[in-house]
Amino acid sequence: MEDNVPFASSAYFAALGILVFARGMDFLSTWVATPNLMLEGNPIAKKLGWKWGAVVNALFCGSFALWPLPAMVISTTSVLVAARNFQQAWLMRSLGEELYRDWHVARLQETRLPLFLFCLLGQTALTAGVGAGLIYFSPADSLAPMAVGFGIVGYAAAVGIYTLLAVWRIRRAAI
Repeated sequence: MEDNVPFASSAYFAALGILVFARGMDFLSTWVATPNLMLEGNPIAKKLGWKWGAVVNALFCGSFALWPLPAMVISTTSVLVAARNFQQAWLMRSLGEELYRDWHVARLQETRLPLFLFCLLGQTALTAGVGAGLIYFSPADSLAPMAVGFGIVGYAAAVGIYTLLAVWRIRRAAI
């Protein structure tokens, strides 16, 4: 697989299509879960809002489509984030963003922090382990499985980082 592809080539449009789909699913799942971005975990995305977030993502997709391997990593991470969003979106929507946030914060405050952190570590380490296994066992001449593995590891890192950031904010606000 090439390091980069020519602009407007068939490989470029294939990577662009995959990126637009994956980033679009992340956008859609976020909108279904939190239309006002009250529950958005990424502070940059929250600050950009929907309009500027769409512009930045369009530029992001157009640029990274030139590099197939990073495009696959980003697409894998985005699709996994979207799947996670869709998993709880129905509950977020049915309760409403504010009530869901309050309910979630109350559950976190009722849980011992070491237990929560242990479960978060278990979730992220097991997920990252799948990605690491895929990276390790990818044949040297086939970089696509390795890129997907890095995407899975990236997803696990994103879940860990943004969850810890949210918990830190909640605990800081409670003090």
